[in-house]
Amino acid sequence: MTLGPILALDVGTRTIGLACTDASVRFVLPDRVLSRVGTKKDAAVVAQICKEKRIATVIVGLPLGLNDEETRSTRLARQVGEAVALATGLPLYWQDERYSTLEAEERMRAAGADAATRRARIDAHAAVVILEDWLRARTLAG
Repeated sequence: MTLGPILALDVGTRTIGLACTDASVRFVLPDRVLSRVGTKKDAAVVAQICKEKRIATVIVGLPLGLNDEETRSTRLARQVGEAVALATGLPLYWQDERYSTLEAEERMRAAGADAATRRARIDAHAAVVILEDWLRARTLAG
C-alpha cells in the first residue's frame, strides 16, 4: 500500500462524511460532509475529491451490527465504497465503524462545539475516528 494521503468515508443514508490525512499521514482532519444524491453520482464526487487531494488510499467505514452481522447500512456502505474504488482505481479498505459517531460526538462536545455545529459536521468527525482506528490497527498489526 502506498501511504498518504488517505481518505476515509462515513457513509450514511443522507450524507457521506469525509476525513483525510496529510501527505505524510501524520494528521487526520475532518474534510467535509456531502449530501447523498445516488451511488454513482456520489462516487463521481468522491473521485473528483480524490483527484484534487491526490489521495492514495480510500477507507470506508462498515456499520456492522453488534453481533458482526451485515445490515442495510452495511450494504449501502459497501455499494458506495465499491463504486468509489471503481471510479478511482484506488486501493479500498473496510474499517469497522461501530461507535464512531458516538466517539465523534463526545470529542466535538469536549472541544466545545455547539449543537448546530455537531449536527452539521458529525459525519466528517466520525470519518476521522474511522481513519484513526484503521491507522491504529495497521500500526499494531505491522
